[in-house]
Amino acid sequence: MKLNLPKLLLSFLWAICCIQVATAQDYFPNNSGVNDSYSNYTAFTNAHIVISPEKTINKGTLLIKDGLIVDVGTAVRLPKGTEVIDLKGKHIYPSFIEVYTDLGIKSSTPGGAGGGGFRGFTQQLDTQRKGYYWNEHIRAETNAIDQFNYDSKKADEFRKAGFGVVNTHVKDGIVRGTGVLLTLNSTDDNETRILDINSAQYLSFSKSRASRQSYPSSLMGSIALLRQMYIDAKWYADGHVKTQDLTLAALNENANLPQIFVAGSKLNAMRADKIGDEFGIQYTIIGNGDEYEVIDQIKNTNATFVLPVNFPAAYDVSNPFQADMVNLGDMRHWNQAPTNPKVVASKGIPFAFTTDKLKAPSAFKGNLLKAISYGLDEKQALAALTTTPAKILGKSSLLGTLEKGKLANFLISSGNIFDAQTTLYENWVQGNKNVIKADDVKDLSGTYSMKLNGKTYDMTLSGDAGKPKIEVKQGETKVAAKVNYTDGWIGIILTENGKNSRLKARVLDDSSALTGDAVVGTKSIPWSATKTGDKKEANKRSAKAKKPLEVLPVTYPNEAYGFAELPKSEHILFKNATVWTNESEGILTETDVLVKNGKIAKIGKNLSKGSATVVDATGKHLTAGIIDEHTHIAATSVNEGGQNSSAEVTMEDVIDNEDINIYRNLAGGVTSAQILHGSVTWICQPNWRTVCHCEIKMGRVW
Repeated sequence: MKLNLPKLLLSFLWAICCIQVATAQDYFPNNSGVNDSYSNYTAFTNAHIVISPEKTINKGTLLIKDGLIVDVGTAVRLPKGTEVIDLKGKHIYPSFIEVYTDLGIKSSTPGGAGGGGFRGFTQQLDTQRKGYYWNEHIRAETNAIDQFNYDSKKADEFRKAGFGVVNTHVKDGIVRGTGVLLTLNSTDDNETRILDINSAQYLSFSKSRASRQSYPSSLMGSIALLRQMYIDAKWYADGHVKTQDLTLAALNENANLPQIFVAGSKLNAMRADKIGDEFGIQYTIIGNGDEYEVIDQIKNTNATFVLPVNFPAAYDVSNPFQADMVNLGDMRHWNQAPTNPKVVASKGIPFAFTTDKLKAPSAFKGNLLKAISYGLDEKQALAALTTTPAKILGKSSLLGTLEKGKLANFLISSGNIFDAQTTLYENWVQGNKNVIKADDVKDLSGTYSMKLNGKTYDMTLSGDAGKPKIEVKQGETKVAAKVNYTDGWIGIILTENGKNSRLKARVLDDSSALTGDAVVGTKSIPWSATKTGDKKEANKRSAKAKKPLEVLPVTYPNEAYGFAELPKSEHILFKNATVWTNESEGILTETDVLVKNGKIAKIGKNLSKGSATVVDATGKHLTAGIIDEHTHIAATSVNEGGQNSSAEVTMEDVIDNEDINIYRNLAGGVTSAQILHGSVTWICQPNWRTVCHCEIKMGRVW
């Protein structure tokens, strides 16, 4: 066989060229932001590595490649060609995970009143969607991925707050459909960014803004609708429905996903859990920050909670007339709310954190540090940001810790991430570097002895390395001062007696002293500052950290006139009372009544007290308590007017055991009450364009 060598050689050379073209660096610029992409091995050495909330190593190495962690430890073997980044003692943490956002999801367009037909809106009773569930506020078929559009600006805010992964969904409806789990990878590759297009199913008690269907118009209606929905879904799954229902089909398909319920209050959290228990579902509950008030009942739900940290700001009570309008319960919540994470943790309740209800993710760290100052353990805080949210979403094998095979999502900081003075330098997401603050800016924090124009000053620089804060004193007299630190130059303006002195100096890496020129009046003279103390001393002098306030004990209810502890049944003996029996015995004088375990045990004279507490009722009358046969007290909602017949709703679902009217009724002698629905009905005539709201009272229409 004769070989054609020139032809073979040409083919070989062409193949080499093709390989070189395929692997060559792109010749065009990347304008997507401050981001570096790494495809080779990269090792971060000499680091304090927090692998998980329970495991930390010193002088460790983290090795990554292609967006994944290859190895981590103190004796990691580095492959040939590894790029080595010496962190020189900096800290590495797993980046944070946010379970509850609507990042990249456009808000639903309001579809109308949707609340039952008030204010001239026509009442919509039936659905206008064909092939879907009969109630438009149940939207299990919604997939957030269909509405998702990556918001790079919002994503950058989350990255700066330490987050590397967020779960997003459509915040609309009683059943909201599925969420999308994505990394905050700043590259333009959505394929690698999106981790799961069906990450969880979301539910709430709130109607969809996109629908005007009137039912449900109350909390008890929402609860009844959820029950009916689950019953209908089982009926549909068992094959009893001949037509296709896209909503119920999706609901059944989503049944194996994490179920996340947005409760809205501590009492609603327990209502949601009750629904879950009825149908064998354990919800993860988005909390409201008031769980500490009923912590034992919250514990009994066996749910994992997602806690907000939007602690209320102090009320302005400078105006005494306005101050009288501030509710005592709200004041107590302002005082106690920062303890909520600590109280939840103390009961062994698993929880994650959310940035929800904050103005921006940038406010997250400050409130988190506040929770820690009020007693939350730092390990529990880290778990709430890493391992617990990963577990909620069923992604513990991929997220939450810095272990082999997991995503290379990690933070590089100057020190303890839960220290107010710590600087977050970088947030790496899927092996891609995102610079938060450059770490090549020299930190000038410390105390200095400054000499200028024959005077000596005490100067303190503190705060962020790139944006220092300044305090200057001469003896005990504070001197007005401003500082600017840019491009390796520090500029200071001192103001004394209405005159400014402008100081400038070059910052040298190999020196802790500052020397330069100052303009004082019309003269240019030298000035200098010699460092006398380190950063910690500077922070002690300049930072006035707010100490936690004394926290008031929780009362039951946690409002005015609350009890220090929940009332308990007692054995009580009432002695020598005038007893109105309301029976054939009539009125008995100088008679004893013994109460045990909440019931009357004996009535007679000279009864033995045993273990009972004795109450001297001499000269007093004792009678059966008043029974209120029809009342609307102690109900979160009363009327359900969203459809013509609402027999499915029940007052039991919406009892508010903290209603102050309970105590007012007790004060009036009422001991039993039948809590009923409101007498609401809807009247429509074919030629009416509006709906009338009527109440039937004493045989009259009001």
